Amino acid sequence: METFIARQPIFDQEQNVFAYELLFRNSLDNVFTHLDSDQATSRVIADSFVLQGMEKLTGGKIAFINITQDILIKNYVTLLPKNFIAVEILETVEPDSQAIDACKKLKQSGYLMVLDDFVYDERFKPFVDLADIIKVDFLATDKEERKRLVDEYSPRGIRFLAEKVETQEAFREAMDLGYHYFQGYFFSKPLIVRSRVIPGDKLHHLNLLREIQQPEIDFAKIEEIIKRDISLSYKLLRYINSAFFGLRIKVKSLRHALTLLGKIEIRKWTSLVSLASMGSDKPKELLNQSIVRAKFCESLAFKVGLSRRSDDLFLMGMFSLIDAIVDHPLSELLNNIPIDDDIKAALLGEPNILREVYECVLAYEKGEWEKLSQQATKLGINETEIPNLYQEAVEWGHQSLQEGFLNE
Repeated sequence: METFIARQPIFDQEQNVFAYELLFRNSLDNVFTHLDSDQATSRVIADSFVLQGMEKLTGGKIAFINITQDILIKNYVTLLPKNFIAVEILETVEPDSQAIDACKKLKQSGYLMVLDDFVYDERFKPFVDLADIIKVDFLATDKEERKRLVDEYSPRGIRFLAEKVETQEAFREAMDLGYHYFQGYFFSKPLIVRSRVIPGDKLHHLNLLREIQQPEIDFAKIEEIIKRDISLSYKLLRYINSAFFGLRIKVKSLRHALTLLGKIEIRKWTSLVSLASMGSDKPKELLNQSIVRAKFCESLAFKVGLSRRSDDLFLMGMFSLIDAIVDHPLSELLNNIPIDDDIKAALLGEPNILREVYECVLAYEKGEWEKLSQQATKLGINETEIPNLYQEAVEWGHQSLQEGFLNE
């Protein structure tokens, strides 16, 4: 069964990832369509679906899952592990006796109960009484209502989640109002101040990025730049001596390590590590998203006839969020890095084949399934292959961060 699932991070007040909302094509209804006949078979299917799919996408974090009226009253939610999911009751669920009874049973069983897109109405009071978290759409509610809801319901122990938070200003407002969790793309938007000077440590890594993107790599120059940063030197030697390479001898010199990696791999590794270092003062999810995009773009290259440029598509995905990492205009940053003109054009929104691949990646990330279908058709991709490529990219990104080569 091909399942299209994207994810959107949910942050706590420290901008650490608290959970991921999973975005399903056609919701979960298509997953549970045939589960009525045999409960044992149902559990096998559901457990397999959850453990092999969701957990890999969330890296072990809580999964927020939208629950429809039908799934709720048929008790399908109980097929999902309570310590792994948050039950997100959609605003379209009617608070009739069946739905309320189902919510009470889930609450008593220990499920985390969430109300989605909450707008106050007296008839929703039974749901409010059972809620652990209430989500408030920051684009659909005014400031007074955002504050009133927190003031009224927080004393009951209910936590509030601000969703569709698209700017740093909205994030700060939600923090000031007492919201506990935050969802939206605020973390991936640059906070640009025109007079801001790029700090010295970030400038050092930008210089390294500039050098490794030269048409002909000068390994002596690269070695000299890396030598000036003890952390970079340590990471490179640790990486080349890891079990991943399985070398019989221990590599002790930077030049030897650079030579063994080669032109393409040193560009990838240095880009990853440099962005990780520059983003050390940013939410970790920003780097995670950059890594996933890079791998996703690279994987799609082989599906659209661009296999010879897979490393270029990797860099396109990697550099797509560099403006948010450095808090500097993307156009200025790209002008200082000698990557191919069509990569720069794609990242700046100009139409070309690379931009089409990038739009495909963005559509999947956001769960914009209709747009994804359109992009897949344009690119000549078998749409059913895309979910596996996305999941593999997520797993690769998670593994890269876990191994510690990027952020120690």
